[in-house]
Amino acid sequence: VVIKGLPTVNRAVINLNKDTYELLVEGDNLRDVMATFGVQGTKCISNNTWEVWNCLGIEAARRCIIHEITTTMDGHGLKVDKRHIMLLADLMTCRGQVLGITRHGLSKMKESVLMLAS
Repeated sequence: VVIKGLPTVNRAVINLNKDTYELLVEGDNLRDVMATFGVQGTKCISNNTWEVWNCLGIEAARRCIIHEITTTMDGHGLKVDKRHIMLLADLMTCRGQVLGITRHGLSKMKESVLMLAS
């Protein structure tokens, strides 16, 4: 598979994972990578939640959030119940857009002054 001509792709590396080959792409433009001849678009994974949301929709962005949190926690040896992670992802995507768990994102999630004060 040749990935070329995509200006937002900086580097591509082929990785052998068990019995399958993985193509690790550094850069953005998930839509064009998925449409590249020889690439199985249904197997593509991105860690850019915003790009996944714009390309595939809010449910895919929710799944991306769950995958990234789980991968990060597992990498540090921390075990978190998947229902807690799913609840956090649901909270971040419940408005139909991806909201961060920051003071700005939380203020968009809450509607009343009393809820903002809590």
